[in-house]
Amino acid sequence: MTIDMSQALTTFFDESRELLTEMERILLCAEHEDFNSDQMNALFRCAHTIKGSAGMFGLEAIVRFTHEVETVLDRLRHGDFSLSPELIGLLLESRDHMANLLDSVTSGEAVDAPTESSIILRMQAFGNNGSVQQEAKISGLAISSEPEPSTSQATEEDTSDHHYWHISLRFETEILRYGFDPLSMINFLKTLGDIVHIETVSSGVPEFPALDPEQCFLGFEISFESNATKSEIANVFEFVSSMARIAILPPHSKTSEFIALIESLEEDKTKIGELLVACGTITPEELSQALSQQSALGESRKVGEVLVAQRVVSPVVVDAALTKQKKLDEARANQAKSVKVPADRLDALIDQVGELVIAGAATQIHARRARNRELQEVASNLLRLVEDVRDTALRLRMTPIGEVFSRFPRVVRDVAKELGKDIELKISGAEAELDKSMIEKIGDPLMHLVRNSMDHGIESPELRAAAGKPARGTVSLNAYHESGSIVIEVADDGGGLNAERILSKAVEKGLVSADANLTPADIYRLILEPGFSTAEQITNLSGRGVGMDVVRSSVEALRGTLDIDSSLGAGTTIRICLPLTLAIIDGFQVGVGSSTFILPLDSVVECIELPTDADLTDYLNLRGEVLPFLRLRRRFTVEGNAPSRQNIVVVRFSGRKAGIVVDRLFGECQTVIKPLGQLFAGISGISGSTILGTGEVALILDVAQLVHGAVVSAVPHAAAATTSPVQA
Repeated sequence: MTIDMSQALTTFFDESRELLTEMERILLCAEHEDFNSDQMNALFRCAHTIKGSAGMFGLEAIVRFTHEVETVLDRLRHGDFSLSPELIGLLLESRDHMANLLDSVTSGEAVDAPTESSIILRMQAFGNNGSVQQEAKISGLAISSEPEPSTSQATEEDTSDHHYWHISLRFETEILRYGFDPLSMINFLKTLGDIVHIETVSSGVPEFPALDPEQCFLGFEISFESNATKSEIANVFEFVSSMARIAILPPHSKTSEFIALIESLEEDKTKIGELLVACGTITPEELSQALSQQSALGESRKVGEVLVAQRVVSPVVVDAALTKQKKLDEARANQAKSVKVPADRLDALIDQVGELVIAGAATQIHARRARNRELQEVASNLLRLVEDVRDTALRLRMTPIGEVFSRFPRVVRDVAKELGKDIELKISGAEAELDKSMIEKIGDPLMHLVRNSMDHGIESPELRAAAGKPARGTVSLNAYHESGSIVIEVADDGGGLNAERILSKAVEKGLVSADANLTPADIYRLILEPGFSTAEQITNLSGRGVGMDVVRSSVEALRGTLDIDSSLGAGTTIRICLPLTLAIIDGFQVGVGSSTFILPLDSVVECIELPTDADLTDYLNLRGEVLPFLRLRRRFTVEGNAPSRQNIVVVRFSGRKAGIVVDRLFGECQTVIKPLGQLFAGISGISGSTILGTGEVALILDVAQLVHGAVVSAVPHAAAATTSPVQA
């Protein structure tokens, strides 16, 4: 079997970055929450997996540095010192350097050697200076370096019934190629005592075609009788400690230690008995006797219940094994439900589905023209199936916005420390989905908005205390779906925007005239202008007037809008509204003169007839609500005279309504969005084009820009709208 090494290396990079993200998440949680053994094991497993995988590809720089990180984590896991804010900061730095090492492999650029040396020296110094404790601080788990004597006070739930050391060994697959023989170490172990029982774990052995005789796939569970200390036993495996997972439990170990060992096992076992045998809690003979008794009592009795009844194992250990079994079953179920697909293949599928949509629409049009009822029915069924395929294909590209949100806890932590502020990040709506292509493009604008909120929005602790606010400021990220769009909000509880100061600065820069009549929303939008800044001094984060205009441009390039709402002294909310997808949408087809336009169907609220007395106005009273509108004929200078009866399509975007006056309504249609090209990219009010079933080209209207334009033009008349004679 031939292995594509480039594909395997790409998979390694993807999985390593996921593991680094998980490490960061665990460490950030540990700053504010209790740190338990499950998190400790997960943290160690992340570093260990990266190191082992990097060794398979000969990435020695990653192996060498990650080994230092793993050493610190191993000492932390065994209780040599406790997790402190200083250690969390050091481990986060180490995680960042591991990410830089991965990037250096793909880019070919060397990493900063002094930075690496500094981190390694601090890790080694931390380990040497850490206060050694006989008991770990994680979940109260006691790990002593000497055998624990059996006492009469020990209860069945507290200790195991066995009187032997238990040694669990899992070697990296490449250990043989480094010249180490696991069996020779096991034989050397006999010089310290007697091996009472050894269980070979072979679940990791692959199918024969994939079996490499130069790799080690076996693990071992050993019951060992000896008077040696734990340190002496550990010295047997000293030379392979970086290439193996080694657990040594003393005689009469506490039940909690067996539970921790059960949780750390990665073998894909489904039977409770196999898990208990593998961790050394019971022997195969005890399991066999329990199974025989279970058979005699009937299959309704679980083997765990039988073992508890025989007083072979405590109920707590059985519960732990059952929990582990459930987790394995869930992991297998999740793996069976997902498959990784290269992004270029998915994009090609979407393009092909788009062409299928166009072909399906053309088929239906020709069927109608032929006036063949059977052909029309077949075409209708075909179009329905095409819609289903389209929806399914688009769902494949939908990704939770939490993929972007997950990078911000670290940003908030680091920037808050840099600014000397106490800031909490609250995230909600992370499950809201968005097209993956848009996920990749919205990250940088959100990053700038979050940093701006922390720098400009949140006040210093002294100012917050003087204003009667809590010392800790809050930055919130929220996402939700609305009318076929996704709304992303970046909010803070800081000082808010000073409209008078913004307007004064804008007049000074010549952005607006001194006598301009602007609404608060229009004033707030001035901060989006290029070069605009009210910062009194320049910092590493802001003050140069560069960034907010780039944020607006990035959002508008995605056919979205950006709105700002603020209250002086209470905080600011910046709201981004984006379409869910940039590929295929349901459209509403309208006509003006000989031209055809498409509106996104999700933004259409209703259609009404234009009142005959609305010729001289740009707004009307829609059931007591002010409705500004614009005429497409006038907006795009469409030639010809308007018909005597026109229609208004009422649309909604980002919570605001407006009307669009058209000549004809054609109804719903499937729309494949095509780019306009560089020549037409700057046309306001148009977001793209599409090909109709007739082969004609129709322009897709940018509802966001049209709604904003209609609202702005109608502002001077808004006060009179409710008393206007124009009614609808």
